[in-house]
Amino acid sequence: MVGQSPGEGRAAVLLQPFVHQVGGHTSMLTYDEHTICKPLVSQELSFYESLPLAMRQFTPQYKGVVSVHLKKDSLGNLTLIASPSLGQLDSAGGDPAVTLWHKCKWSHTQVTKTFRDSCPGKMLLRTDLQYHTDSLLEDANGKQSERKSYNPWGLHCHLQHLNRMCSKHNENKLHQFLLLENVVSKCSYPCILDLKMGTRQHGDDASEEKKARHIKKCEQSTSASLGVRICGMQVYQADTGHFLCKDKYYGRKLSPEGFRQTLRQFLCTGNQLRTDLLEPIILRLKALLAVIRKQSSYRFYSSSLLIIYDGQEHKESSDHHLPFPKSHGTNPSRVDVRMIDFAHTTFKGSKSNPNSTLHDGPDHGYIFGLENLIKILQSLSEGK
Repeated sequence: MVGQSPGEGRAAVLLQPFVHQVGGHTSMLTYDEHTICKPLVSQELSFYESLPLAMRQFTPQYKGVVSVHLKKDSLGNLTLIASPSLGQLDSAGGDPAVTLWHKCKWSHTQVTKTFRDSCPGKMLLRTDLQYHTDSLLEDANGKQSERKSYNPWGLHCHLQHLNRMCSKHNENKLHQFLLLENVVSKCSYPCILDLKMGTRQHGDDASEEKKARHIKKCEQSTSASLGVRICGMQVYQADTGHFLCKDKYYGRKLSPEGFRQTLRQFLCTGNQLRTDLLEPIILRLKALLAVIRKQSSYRFYSSSLLIIYDGQEHKESSDHHLPFPKSHGTNPSRVDVRMIDFAHTTFKGSKSNPNSTLHDGPDHGYIFGLENLIKILQSLSEGK
């Protein structure tokens, strides 16, 4: 499954879709166990290259850039091949080891057929791919859970990305991808909440049509009232052995109370509410809030915030009837909070767009969202 890329002494990497992608629209791909990659956007690259030191604990580690090209076999199956440059990951302290597609081969023709066989109008799509465990999916209205083999959102994004690449470019076209830390690589059963932060989502460069569309989405969701809305979620259900998954369409329809109840559901791993996670998550969010308040000129338009914990601990505790371990310090390993998606982030001195609008002071829309998120989690912690 691994071959030599043309003109390179290092083995090429066959990329696979990142199966724990719960939100967004850009295809996230697995490069190796600890590294994912995504299509390069110059504004996002500029952000990572000039990332303030204080923010580094709250963002994925940036590992460099890789060239990727499309490859089609005799059956019409499409794959994406990464061609590592010499020394590319070494300076960032990463591991340039090549990954194998040991679980599956993603076939464009098979995936397309699977998607076509889905019921028209379904928000969440189907595939036969197996990984880790099965999933429970709810549609945008929270109706009838269905058992599925995995969170389908990443495949939905991946298929759209392949189709775009096929229609616009030939196989020899090289595409630049960002290499980033896989922030859930240490989790056996990653429970992930993807939150779209801020009261404004459109970038400074958005067209009038796109600006109006994003403003409407914010007004009709909790983005306007709370400064945050749910963009995707997966939660391991220890009692059934499945993931419960929800997507951005579900999140857009939530009222402030529905948002609160979904936060509570994110911490419910089947049999028990993980109240032990509330304090460490709140402490981590407060630490992030303190950092964001000091970032003058930054605007994190359309960026997301991930809240992560491992459902494995609950599984082991419930299997052995053990109490949950006590937390030590402000950032226990079992919870994490990371900012992601900076394609529309703007700041003074940005190399990608030096003529972009300059903003004064911190991002008050983002701060508003963080403050409300903390308040809601605190109310859950107090049993309200």
